[in-house]
Amino acid sequence: MNAIRHDFRSDTVTRPSPGMRAAMAEAEVGDDVFGDDPTVKLLEQRMAGLLGKDAALFVPSGTMSNLLGLMSHCGRGDEYIAGQKAHLYVNEAGGAAVLGSIQPQPIAHQADGTLALAEIEAAIKPDDSHYARTRVIALENTFGGRALPLAYMHAVADIAERHGLGMHLDGARAFNACTALDIDIGTLAARFDTVSICLSKGLGAPVGSVLVGRADLIASARRTRKMLGGGLRQAGVLAAAGLYALEHNVARLADDHRRARQLAEGLARHGALSVSMPDTNIIWVDSAPELAHGLSVYLAEHGVGVTGGYGQKQRWVTHLDIGDEDVTAALAVVDGYFASGRAPS
Repeated sequence: MNAIRHDFRSDTVTRPSPGMRAAMAEAEVGDDVFGDDPTVKLLEQRMAGLLGKDAALFVPSGTMSNLLGLMSHCGRGDEYIAGQKAHLYVNEAGGAAVLGSIQPQPIAHQADGTLALAEIEAAIKPDDSHYARTRVIALENTFGGRALPLAYMHAVADIAERHGLGMHLDGARAFNACTALDIDIGTLAARFDTVSICLSKGLGAPVGSVLVGRADLIASARRTRKMLGGGLRQAGVLAAAGLYALEHNVARLADDHRRARQLAEGLARHGALSVSMPDTNIIWVDSAPELAHGLSVYLAEHGVGVTGGYGQKQRWVTHLDIGDEDVTAALAVVDGYFASGRAPS
């Protein structure tokens, strides 16, 4: 198998740019467990200000950020509502249940990635000792690369408000959603009590997420972060990468979206591939199982990395380390596969 030269597996594979590395090397640091790291403080203040929230907490990962968000809303025996395919339900090792004793209530996704409003409301439990207590509704935006509309998020928040529930946003790629929806991050976050923002996906930082929200919830999350082993010492070297990303890597997300559209249109030239036209930087490609396997093998042989493991689907992701030349090269490899005679007829 050849080395990966054109890496579309995820936007987590990016490497710090020279400018980001310089910012990390020059960062002023202190012991963040004592509250002494000025760069971490600056990142947290910057994120809280951008989202229009009281406070923020820098953490090692999006998985920890989502877990802290849920645990700040919920106690043992409480419940959160989320999508059946939501990352915090499916892909985070059941942490909310295992570590927080929080019961998930999954809701099936609609074709557009939303959860039906009536199904959300029907899933909210009455105040009855037979049931777990519903405490929070968790949305994900983007979801599988789809940007959920602002009006939809407001409609879910209206349900939460009627029932006295909290709202949590898994906004791992929230800046991608803002780019697609042409809104600012404060507008996206306005109706949520807690928001998790990942710095190491489309924004290109090597490590870290930030949980942003109401002061009491962030204070609770800070305490729980310590219990989970997430207290960091001279973390300013990492926070500096996040600050650099916010300054330099948000506006350029539109380039990732443009390249994803170009890539999707090129893949869709092949009738055997069913290609979802992307809202943001994630493309889903569906095909017959034998074709999906053969194409994945051929791509790997020719140095193109994609992610499988989604049944018959491949996931292609554009990011700041993917240029126009990578898109052109990858499409040439796909064209070569179909011209080679190796594709099942």
